[in-house]
Amino acid sequence: MPLPALFDHLALPVIGSPLFIISGPDLVIAQCKAGIVGSFPALNARPAALLDEWLHRITQELAAHNRDHPERPAAPFAVNQIVHKSNDRLEQDLTICAKWRVPITITSLGAREELNRAVHGWGGIALHDIIDDRFARKAIEKGADGLIAVAAGAGGHAGRLSPFALVGEIRQWFDGPLALSGSIATGGAVLAARAMGADFAYIGSPFIATDEANADDGYKAGIVAGRASDIVYSNLFTGVHGNYLRGSITAAGLDPDNLPEGDLATMSFGGGTAPKAWKDIWGSGQGIGAVTAVEPVAARIDQLKREYDAARGRLLADR
Repeated sequence: MPLPALFDHLALPVIGSPLFIISGPDLVIAQCKAGIVGSFPALNARPAALLDEWLHRITQELAAHNRDHPERPAAPFAVNQIVHKSNDRLEQDLTICAKWRVPITITSLGAREELNRAVHGWGGIALHDIIDDRFARKAIEKGADGLIAVAAGAGGHAGRLSPFALVGEIRQWFDGPLALSGSIATGGAVLAARAMGADFAYIGSPFIATDEANADDGYKAGIVAGRASDIVYSNLFTGVHGNYLRGSITAAGLDPDNLPEGDLATMSFGGGTAPKAWKDIWGSGQGIGAVTAVEPVAARIDQLKREYDAARGRLLADR
């Protein structure tokens, strides 16, 4: 199945994943101008009225970029909606997204048929993130246009399955848009995601260590200094299993090697008691060993492009 036309002008087959607290207009605009899909969680706009301002700014700045640079138009942007019942802003946020005709909606923690119909009603497409084939089938049955396969090693809420197994099972029955998440931090890894059947790489953690990210300096430094062994997989902080930086857990006074089990009652997106997931406990994927400096988004994407092209060149030379 051909990809929707809005993906025609990507400089690299990459979607920047929505990072809670960290992704805002500065990061999204920089990602889109550099040629990859930029995204942010609607819940990052606080208070809720700020979402309208953010979408106005993103829409206007990308339109101005396209007028000034018709030879390299910006990539489309996406807004992430948390569908879990803890999100009491969902309907209000969807109304604002409809006003601005958000091109791509990414849904998480629940698939809803009526939400997908609403997105289609304003001309957008809906991608749903999943951790296994069962959830993938449910998402498509409920009207999602595409899937984000969240495999082992992804930052934040993450699955347990190998990307080879997860993508392989999905591609047995689904030929629509598919992004892969899980330790993708280099251009070579982007090419590998394509080789195994994904249309896009879904990259988050490397963009935490960028100038445009709304992240604490200590968080950015932790991404630069961290390795795969510094990532802890736990469901304590939100009730859903996810990957977090070991140093942030230690700083919160907890033993990262002896964490108790959590449950869905602990689910919180900005509320609840300390330590808070994302604010105090920092999410990160296992691919951060490839991140060696804090730099502008454009520089990071340029590096990914060079690595991607080099990896393709090596494959062609080996034939």
